[in-house]
Amino acid sequence: MPVPTPFPRRAPRWRWCLLLFVPLAAPASDDVRDAWRLVADHLNRDAAVRLSRSRESQTRARRLAEATVAIDAQPVTQERLRAAEAELAALAAGDDEIAAAAGYLRGRLYQVHFQQLDLPRAAALYRELADRQPRSHWAQLGLVKLGLLTLYALPEPSAPAERIAAAAALRPRLQEKELGRDLDLQLGRAVLFYGLPPAQALPHLLAADRAGGLIGQAYEDLIVMIGELSMRTGDYAQARAYFERYEREVSYNMRVVTVRRRLEELAALERAAREAKR
Repeated sequence: MPVPTPFPRRAPRWRWCLLLFVPLAAPASDDVRDAWRLVADHLNRDAAVRLSRSRESQTRARRLAEATVAIDAQPVTQERLRAAEAELAALAAGDDEIAAAAGYLRGRLYQVHFQQLDLPRAAALYRELADRQPRSHWAQLGLVKLGLLTLYALPEPSAPAERIAAAAALRPRLQEKELGRDLDLQLGRAVLFYGLPPAQALPHLLAADRAGGLIGQAYEDLIVMIGELSMRTGDYAQARAYFERYEREVSYNMRVVTVRRRLEELAALERAAREAKR
C-alpha cells in the first residue's frame, strides 16, 4: 500500500484561490486578484508581470502576492528566497488572514524551498501560527503539514509509535472537516508504513472514510485498504462491506478483478469461521 510523499511541492489551485477572498483592510485591486488567479494556474511569470505593471500602492495584499510570486520566480536564488521570507515575516506580524497566509508560507519556505531545509524551524512556525490564529484555514493547513513532519521527518520523537501518537494529538485541533480527514488518512498510512499492527490503522482510515469527500484514486485506495485490513484482522463483515462497495462503485477499474478474487477468498474464510463454531 503506497504511502504518499509527505512534502507535495505545490498547493492545490483552490488553496491559492482562497486568497482572492480573504478579509482585507482595503479591497484588493483587480491587478492583485488577477495575479492570484495566475499563481493558482501556476503561471508565475505572468503573475509577476501583472504585478510589476500595477499602479496600486504597496498594500498588504499586494506585498503578500509579490512575496508569493518571488518564491517560485526562475531562476530560484537563495537571496530572493531570503528576501521573500523577510517580507512574509513582516506580514505575519498582523492578525488577519494575510498574516496567517504569510505565516504558513514561511513554514513552507523552510520545509521545501530553501536549499538548506530546516524542518524543525518549519514545524515551529506551523505551531506558532496554530497557537496565534487557530481558526484560520492557513493555521489549520499548517497543522496537517506539522502532522506529516512529525510522522516522517522530525528527529523527535524517533520511535514510530511515538511519532504517530504525537501526530494524532494534533487531530482535535483540526476543525476543518477535509483537513481533519487528510490527517486521519496520513495517520492510518503511517501505521502501515512503519509496519505496526494493521488494527491500529483502521480507526484512522475509517474516520477518513466517514468524513467523505475523497475522489478518484485516493477514494478507491481507501476503500480497498479498509477492506483488506478488515479481512486481515478478522472483521469479515466489515471487509465484505468495503469490498462489495468497491465492486459496486468502482466497477470500471480493472482492480475490481482482484477485489472479486478477495471476495471469493473472504467467502471461504467466512465458511471456515462458521464451521469452527459448530
